[in-house]
Parts: sequence; structure tokens; C-alpha cells
Amino acid sequence: MNHNIQALYNIAQKPVRKIIGLMSGTSLDGLDIALCEISEAGENTKVNLLEFDTIDYSEDIKTEIRKVFAKEVIDFKHLALLNEWIGLLHADMILQCLKKWNIPTHEVDLIASHGQTVMHAPKILHHQEKFPNATLQIGDGDHIAVKTGIITLSDFRQKHIAAGGEGAPLAVYGDYFIFGKKGENRIMLNMGGIANFTFLPSNMHPETIFVTDTGTGNTLLDAFTRLYFPEKAYDTNAEIAKKGNVNPQLLKVLKANDFFKKPFPKTTGPELFNLEYVRIAQKESQTECISINDVLATLTRFSAETIAEAIKLSIENIADESFTIYMSGGGMHNPLLVSWLKELLPFTFLKTNDLGISGDAKEAVLFAILANETVSGGTSNFGNRKGIPSVTMGKISFPS
Repeated sequence: MNHNIQALYNIAQKPVRKIIGLMSGTSLDGLDIALCEISEAGENTKVNLLEFDTIDYSEDIKTEIRKVFAKEVIDFKHLALLNEWIGLLHADMILQCLKKWNIPTHEVDLIASHGQTVMHAPKILHHQEKFPNATLQIGDGDHIAVKTGIITLSDFRQKHIAAGGEGAPLAVYGDYFIFGKKGENRIMLNMGGIANFTFLPSNMHPETIFVTDTGTGNTLLDAFTRLYFPEKAYDTNAEIAKKGNVNPQLLKVLKANDFFKKPFPKTTGPELFNLEYVRIAQKESQTECISINDVLATLTRFSAETIAEAIKLSIENIADESFTIYMSGGGMHNPLLVSWLKELLPFTFLKTNDLGISGDAKEAVLFAILANETVSGGTSNFGNRKGIPSVTMGKISFPS
């Protein structure tokens, strides 16, 4: 037997596995690195978050990624170069964290790398009948495995698409395994660049779980802030937006896109929700002269209303009207967005921190869970429904 296969077999048999989960989202702010201890699998999964850090992307890294990020026309050679480069950068960041945490690489069993999304193209966005759903994450897993010496699982979203999904959201699996609770209706709301949520019903039947993207989370807020305040990565504490007023004409046009009329579940990305989307909406609503503060206030309200409306539509037939929303992602730090959500949704609002997992670390942890499931699980049945195929995910890269 190949020694790498033997090593993977041995890892699968261990009672507790140390797995590093990586996440870099559409906000392009940096790499989240979560070191987890994970035991068992499926509905019995237990997670202990040992260490967590976010290593910010330098402006140089962001600039190189933005040359291809969510663009239809790119320099293909640059994309190929980035794939290898991002893999090596992520490997360096992992090694940097392990050194900081005083943990030798041989103590880590697996790395679960999401990669850096540069294009998300479900059929509902690309509208080309002969082509399937598609998505592309770069940051080659072989480079990570070879440089760190740790078996690496990557490219998780492709199996989801191959099995009939759209490649997102993948949080549903880990949400169910570690956050579901019998007797309580839970909504796991993640507000990253794009907002999505998992509905975990109180009956805990896996075939009744629901997951979808809702539309924009922070991506328009961040992009518009950077456009006028290049020194800012985002509108800290909604300081700019709070000085503005929501413009009803602009809000109406922002919400008029066909995406919001399409059936659930669905996914989207910055390929649709970008500065051009805002520019066109301002032109159509004749609001090109309103203040920056008013635009940001309106964009924040746009995120809040589309999130709230998606949640309401998705749970309207649930007899039990008691729900708890657990927030994660950068949007949970936006006080204006959160206050409007609380105004629109008469539910209890908490953070995943209240369930023992930092809301900032959650997505990285969930990819560690996906890797654990591929190696040691794979028996959970989510039924045969659009958006939640019962599959294990991730391509395996060996260090040698």
C-alpha cells in the first residue's frame, strides 16, 4: 500500500483528528485559519476549536486577485499563475500560524482548504443552457500539501455541483452536524460578502433542512466604501451609513432584480452584485446625485431587507413560530445591519459564539468538518433534494 494511503487510513481510524480549516471569502480580506480537534462524524461530530487567526491579505495580494475576481474577461496566464501562487501563500500562512501556536506540523492530521473563489457561475446567473452550474476556487491543494507536509483536502465545491447542487452554500452540512438541536428551530445566518442561511428545524430530520443564499451581505457595502474611501476596507461600525438616510427609489430598483424572484434554493456572488449593479440602479432610479452616506445607508437596508424577506419566505409554512437566529460572518459586526434585521424579524438574535464557535471562525471550522466527513464519515442522508446532495467533498492531495 502506498504510504500516503496508509497514513490517510490511520488518520481515519483515530478517535480524535487535528484538522486545520481554511476560508478566504469574496470579501478578499484575508485567510481564516482554524485549528480544530474533531472526533466522530456525521450527526455525532464533536468539535473543539483550539486556535484561530485571520491573516490579512496585503494590498498586493488583493490587487493580483482582483485582476481576475468575478471578471468575464481576464488574462488567462495570470489566472494560472495565481492558482499556484495563492496555494503557496496559504501554505506560508499556515506555517506562520503553527509556529506562532508552537505546534509542529506532524501533529496536524489534515488541512481543509476552501481556496479563493474567483468565479461563481450557477445556471441562474450564466443562462447558458448547454453548460452546467460552475464555480472556480484557486490556491492549488498540491502546493499546500507539499509545502506544509500535511495531507490536504481542497476544491470542495466541485463534488456538490457534480451531484446536482450549485456549489454553495456548503455550510449546511457542518451547521447540521454541530449546531442542530432537537426542540429548537435554528437559523444559522452567515453574512459574508454574500449572505446565506441554514434553517435547522426542531425535528432534526436531515431531509427537512433548508439552505440558500439570500443575495448581498457585505460585498456592495465594502466595494462602495473602498470606492470613495480607499484607505478603508469596509464601513467600520457603519459610521458612514449611519449618517445617511435610506433612499426609497434606489432601494426599490436594487430589489427589482430577477434573482430575488427565482425559487429557493439559489446561489449568487459578486458576479451579479458589484459596483456596476449599484451604478445601473442609481441611473434607473435617478439617484446619482444623492450623498455617499445615503447610498451606503440604502445598500445596508438592501442587505437587511433581502435577508429578512428570504428567511420569512422560507419558513412561512412552519407551524412553530419560535425561531432563534445565530449570526456569523463580518456582517454580524455591522450594528446598523443587525439593528434593521432585528426590526424586520421578530426572533431571538444570538451569535454562533453563544454555541461555542466564534462567528468569525465558523466558516473555516465548517470546512474542517467537511474534510473530517470525507475521511471518517459519509453516512448521513440528506435526501435527494436540490441544493443539499448527500455527498462527501474535497480532492485529496498528498505531501509526497
